[in-house]
Amino acid sequence: MQIVDKRNYVSLLLIAVLVFAASFLMSKDRKSNGAKRQEYQEKVDSARASKVFDASKPDQTIVDYSQGLGLSQQQENVVLENSKVRIVLSSKGGVPQSAELFDYKDQQGNNVVLFSSDEISLNVRIDGKNRNISAKELFFQPISASEEQAVMRLTTDFGGFIDFIYTLQPESYVLNFDIKAQGMQDFFYSDLDHISIDWIQNLRQQEKGFEFEQRYSTLTYKRNDQAKSKYVNVTKETKTERPDEPLDWVAFKNQFFSTILISKDAFAANSQLSSMPYKKGVGYMKKMMAKVQVPFDPSGSDASELCFYFGPNDYKILRTSNALISDEHKMRIHRVVDLGWPVVREVNRFIIIPLFNLLSGWNMNMGLVILLLTIIIKVIVYPFTYKSYMSSAKMRALKPYVDEINKKYPKQEDAMRKQQETMSLYSKYGVSPMGGCLPSLIQMPFWMALFFFVPNAIELRQQSFLWATDLTGFDDIIHWNANIPLVGSHLSIFCILFCASNVINTVFSMRQQSQAPGQEQSMQMMKWMMYLMPVIFFFTFNNYSSGLNYYYFISALTSILIMIYLRRTTDEKKLLAQLEANYKAKQNDPNQKPKVNSMMARLEALRAEQERLEKMKK
Repeated sequence: MQIVDKRNYVSLLLIAVLVFAASFLMSKDRKSNGAKRQEYQEKVDSARASKVFDASKPDQTIVDYSQGLGLSQQQENVVLENSKVRIVLSSKGGVPQSAELFDYKDQQGNNVVLFSSDEISLNVRIDGKNRNISAKELFFQPISASEEQAVMRLTTDFGGFIDFIYTLQPESYVLNFDIKAQGMQDFFYSDLDHISIDWIQNLRQQEKGFEFEQRYSTLTYKRNDQAKSKYVNVTKETKTERPDEPLDWVAFKNQFFSTILISKDAFAANSQLSSMPYKKGVGYMKKMMAKVQVPFDPSGSDASELCFYFGPNDYKILRTSNALISDEHKMRIHRVVDLGWPVVREVNRFIIIPLFNLLSGWNMNMGLVILLLTIIIKVIVYPFTYKSYMSSAKMRALKPYVDEINKKYPKQEDAMRKQQETMSLYSKYGVSPMGGCLPSLIQMPFWMALFFFVPNAIELRQQSFLWATDLTGFDDIIHWNANIPLVGSHLSIFCILFCASNVINTVFSMRQQSQAPGQEQSMQMMKWMMYLMPVIFFFTFNNYSSGLNYYYFISALTSILIMIYLRRTTDEKKLLAQLEANYKAKQNDPNQKPKVNSMMARLEALRAEQERLEKMKK
């Protein structure tokens, strides 16, 4: 018991010694910090007394030296420029504050400006031990600035610094952006592995039609190691997404121009991406926001490597820019251009775009390019069109035989047997009622490919044709001041022509289908739907681009001409004689094995089941 008491006394004595030592060290540290604060305050007072700062100027501010960061005293701009783009960097925050493109003009004839200082907020945030760095609140010093390279340095009073290193690639729209710390190890925690970037931008209205451009203005992003891109697209309210995978890039995309932020080492998962639409008349399409995190090395051994793309949504330029961004990883920033769903996209990539590039290389008017492109596409799909037409023609040729079957089974209870014999007739002559569906489905990707391609073809921008002054905007030579619901304040002539040609095309198609045996009643609903579609098209496409309406008008017109040609060159009597001859040839051929028609088998099974049920009732 006495031994235990002695140990307690020794423990209490050691604790007292430790408390005394800690109090002494803390007191000494407070005196040291007090001296430093006094020294910093003297610097501030000296700066104020020397009247270095002018409070009347908004671009200057009193620097709080007690923070030890951003010791520069005034805002300076650094201009990076090549033959394609001019980018202005601001020492306040050390980031781009404007981007101007030389090869593209806005609606007033001036160079396209993607954003100016009051339309973008780009902030780099880094967590420190005692203080977090928010770059937008601090001043950077321009170091070794030239036309294509600049270093924006955030200095400290203890000798360390953070560099924002910018390199504008020659003859391109790519701006490399590296972030590197030097001598800042004591400022950051050793396990710090990322920095945050908060990016907000108002997207300017660059084109003529507000609704159409807003529809194609999207916050687009690509997930790491995946080929396809995704987008946040809204038209009525703010929408926010948090992708649960790392991202390669985030793009604030107008219809024809984009600002893209790219991370060579991928943004961390759970980025926050938001898009908010503006109403017509404010001069902006959408307000877009992105909060992302980038890998960061506080020791300064490695830089955080990022890139900006300030440029057009030109598929060729974007594909070329991929190699300037990274040799090892396929960034695929050309995916910012939406070319449609998987099959449609491949049609655009390997057929539509090469053909368009070939034709536009002949320096023709873009209206003629669209005309030739439409004709070539019609030639490509003509074999499928012909097969679909001949399937319907064969059914019309067999109509006299089907009429006999209808007379043979006039009662409703014989509908199953009537349909069975009709299908047997078709099978005997080698005609399939579904024979025209597959060719039509094969043509659909081409029809849809142009729907995605034309609104994204920047080559059509500000190109005139006939009465349309811009093939990427609506043609409004007929317009008024009032806004009519579902119509707007104008009539698009190409849209009216497209809808009218669609009605005529529908008439031709319905005449052909209405003569198909056994399908008159089932086709009635389809017939009215087909007549209703042009009306829906008018209210939908009146605000669409004149180039797209022009394409659909030419496509429908050529379809009408093809239909007229096929009707005039097809003799249904001769076609029936050919069917009879083919049938007899098969009958006389001993090697010809009868084909089992799956539809016939199902109909036979249904008929047998129906007869079994009727017998059970009796």
